[in-house]
Amino acid sequence: MIRKHFKEKESDIMIESVYIHIPFCKKICSYCDFCKMYYNKELVDKYLLALRKEVLTTYKKEKIRTIYVGGGTPSVLDLNQLNSLFSIINNLKLDDDYEFTFECNIEDIKEELLIFLKNNGVNRLSIGIQSFNKRILNIIGRSAVSDVKERINLVKKYFSNINIDLIFGINGQTLDELKQDLIDYIDLDVNHISIYSLILENNTVLKINNYSEIDDDVSREMYDYICSFLEENNYNHYEISNFEKNGTYSRHNMTYWNNNKYYGFGLGASGYIDNIRYTNTRSLTNYLKGKYVFEKEIITQKIDMENFMILGLRKLEGVSNYMFKKRYGKNIKDVFNTKKLMYKDDYYYIDKKNLYISNYILKDF
Repeated sequence: MIRKHFKEKESDIMIESVYIHIPFCKKICSYCDFCKMYYNKELVDKYLLALRKEVLTTYKKEKIRTIYVGGGTPSVLDLNQLNSLFSIINNLKLDDDYEFTFECNIEDIKEELLIFLKNNGVNRLSIGIQSFNKRILNIIGRSAVSDVKERINLVKKYFSNINIDLIFGINGQTLDELKQDLIDYIDLDVNHISIYSLILENNTVLKINNYSEIDDDVSREMYDYICSFLEENNYNHYEISNFEKNGTYSRHNMTYWNNNKYYGFGLGASGYIDNIRYTNTRSLTNYLKGKYVFEKEIITQKIDMENFMILGLRKLEGVSNYMFKKRYGKNIKDVFNTKKLMYKDDYYYIDKKNLYISNYILKDF
């Protein structure tokens, strides 16, 4: 574990991260419960006008260290819409050492898009692949792309910091199918891999169609195999679902896991500013009328301490007692029952062998 990667900075109580949500997709995945809708050019144009107003009326000119444009599928926007989006982003004051992540679907990868993103300051791509297996892709409502490796090699001409997503735990998936996916993923030779076990969410196609989840023991076996396989192939497992090489952890996601402040702009986006956690409306009608925020929660110190622990324990390094005391004036063990946690070098953490059941540990905690 390379702890120096994750030391929080003095300025972490400041707002230094921005998430921007683009809810439009050409195809709706059967497992997705994010705020999304089918792409419609006229609606996208209206949405971007509303997004501009939200950013300009909310952003307080802080210097931003990380930006993440997610979705939905941001890469479905046409060139004029991308120009409009980036003219909004240009209102943000960027730190000299910034991370700017843009989500793309693999089928949207084209040289014109890559050149545009590169020229407009993006320095990290997160690419939805999910699987190479056509049967699995069909179950989850994803398009099969025959030239994934060629497209990733094209991305490498312009970007060195690349994340790809892997989904596992689909009912009927075999361990051999997962092993083949991992072999194909390793062959792509990118620096960051995020893994997701399929979870059945309400209001998704799979839920409506009475899809049955995979047996939990099988899912656990798959998770353990993924972790071992990626570590054997020189990936550092630094968060429950994330693996990196050469210190290329997601700096933006560390904002969340360190319980730091951030702006969330766009339909259904969430943010954390001024001791308030807020969630934007999922109603496009309300959003276009300027009614951005749907609900707010005032964060007391007690809630903030709980969030600090729950989010921080997702990291394999865990949470720093020094940083906890710096923020709250108390030691972790004086506030929480730490008997089920490990402790070493100032950090409380979940034993690696228990990461898969971390939700149960956190519930007890």
